[in-house]
Amino acid sequence: MGSMPNTTEAQPQPQQQLDLEDSCRTERAQWLINSPEPPSLWRELVGTVKGNFSSHGGKHSSSTTKGKRAFFFLKGLFPILSWGRTYKAVMFKNDLMAGLTLASLSIPQSIGYANLAKLDPQYGLYTSVVPPLIYALMGSSRDIAIGPVAVVSMLLSAMVPSLVDPAVDPIAYTSLVFTVTFFAGTFQAIFGLFRLGFLVDFLSHAAIVGFMAGAAIVIGLQQLKGLFGLSHFTTKTDVVSVLTSVSKSVPHEWYPLNFVLGCSFLVFLLVARFIGKRNKKLFWFPAIAPLLSVILSTLIVYLTKADKHGVKIVKHLKGGLNPSSVHQLQFNGPHVAGAAKIGLISAVVALTEAIAVGRSFASIKGYHLDGNKEMTAMGFMNLAGSLTSCYVATGSFSRSAVNFSAGCQTAVSNIVMAITVILSLELFTRLLYYTPVAILASIILSALPGLIDINEAYNIWKVDKLDFLACFGAFVGVLFKSVEIGLLVAVAISFLKLLLHSIRPAVEQLGRLPRTDIFCEVDQYPMASKTPGLLTLGINSSLLCFANANSIRERITRLVTEDENGTEETAKDRVQILILDMTNVLNIDTSGILALEELHNSLVSQGIKLAIVKLRWQVIHKLKLSKLVEKIGAEWIFLTVAEAVDACLAYRLAINNTNL
Repeated sequence: MGSMPNTTEAQPQPQQQLDLEDSCRTERAQWLINSPEPPSLWRELVGTVKGNFSSHGGKHSSSTTKGKRAFFFLKGLFPILSWGRTYKAVMFKNDLMAGLTLASLSIPQSIGYANLAKLDPQYGLYTSVVPPLIYALMGSSRDIAIGPVAVVSMLLSAMVPSLVDPAVDPIAYTSLVFTVTFFAGTFQAIFGLFRLGFLVDFLSHAAIVGFMAGAAIVIGLQQLKGLFGLSHFTTKTDVVSVLTSVSKSVPHEWYPLNFVLGCSFLVFLLVARFIGKRNKKLFWFPAIAPLLSVILSTLIVYLTKADKHGVKIVKHLKGGLNPSSVHQLQFNGPHVAGAAKIGLISAVVALTEAIAVGRSFASIKGYHLDGNKEMTAMGFMNLAGSLTSCYVATGSFSRSAVNFSAGCQTAVSNIVMAITVILSLELFTRLLYYTPVAILASIILSALPGLIDINEAYNIWKVDKLDFLACFGAFVGVLFKSVEIGLLVAVAISFLKLLLHSIRPAVEQLGRLPRTDIFCEVDQYPMASKTPGLLTLGINSSLLCFANANSIRERITRLVTEDENGTEETAKDRVQILILDMTNVLNIDTSGILALEELHNSLVSQGIKLAIVKLRWQVIHKLKLSKLVEKIGAEWIFLTVAEAVDACLAYRLAINNTNL
């Protein structure tokens, strides 16, 4: 392609000023064209892993000693080394009170969630010991409370029995849950170490809202077994199977005392929750209400011998510290693949809930929460938990809210809670022998309203109908089929939405805003003016690839060959130069390069010049490697749209003057 000709006769400006402007424009274009080679994929991968554990982004001066580098690495891996140096006694007083308040809620909830996961009650308490201690060392949130949660417990109870029936072989079932926890921790650690958090984001906010609401209803239906004191109950989780099972079992197995006891304390728990919301100073009341319910109901059953009259009780609860479960992990046999799949799903769900909880409280207190470090901390705590008789733990919203309201300052509140649970395991487990199962069901039921957010679902409907479709799909899938199907539907709809936006990205015509050098979409800004003889288009896609390259090329070709009224001849007469703004295109593949080359050839055959603006680092590098920059001409590559328009106007005027 020819270079820009001299435009002295075209514009009544001094030759010196024209030469200076042209020289500056050329220099800026060379900055873009001669940019250094971008880092390779391997360098980026290694850099992300190093940066994940470096408090200074992995950059140290040459004078930094190896000892200091090791310390920076450890500070990145263990944030407690950073904030622990400034920890004060006043902060510990607040953390102590928050931790004790947290333990009063965590102990009964942990027993109930273990029952929901179809595990012996002590495993819920074990899960409130080791994971919180590990998280306190590695986590970056000051407010999040770690332990078993309802949704993950329900997920395990819904999926693991498809591999091993807990009623037939409870030992094998427990071992498989530990194996699932090991895989969940492994996946979480990998997500954090290699900064793969975007994989978790495929479970969108809308999908989470629908999934949580459906899961809450499923969990509530599962508690009918404990509330009615039923012995025979379906292993399925869908609403039809559960209601059918209840309708068949209640006439033969129903013990009214279970129902009366459970409903009485459920009312008490809901009233306590209401009081806590109305009066923030009484935040401690709903926090200790579950523990009070356990103590009072246990005394009632013990004193009245209600267990002799049909009231189901917990009976034996094994005490002592967490035993090792290394020997119970199953890495051979027919269930390894299934355990890995359940582990992956559990990892994603647990991370999604924990990071959402952590970020909500971090935004309130005004500090930054590193999502990748959170994933790493969650991964290592679940790996450690799988070796010490724990199942999948994560951040609980209800317990984190209590922790926040109690005035926690740091993750030390998790340490206090864990120590309190250890003391309970050592000293008080025998006292829980007469605890009625119906109370555990009522404790779980009282926590479920917080999982259903009708207002948020309505807001999603108002803002984005496709998002609501993902929300509704997750809700219906969980409710009427299974947890796995609900998640699959939600991810599929979210992914379909992403594909629709990426496969058919917008190509917008740009115009100059009055009295500025800013170019914007003429549809959004009607006052933006078009330049006669030039067609300026912007590609609104971060990736020009095999999925959208042909669609973008065809869209650009139509805009070039047709004006807004669809009259082909006037468009050909009008368009002499196409300016393509690629500011939003962050990367390109070979299909995208081929589409650009075909577009260039098509324009050349029509006598139309192609100018390209603001090529990103990876894009300009690949276009140089493919020789496309040489074909287009380096003089047709520009740093800004304004510079491209000015240069193209000068070129067009010079050509017109030459023709005259």
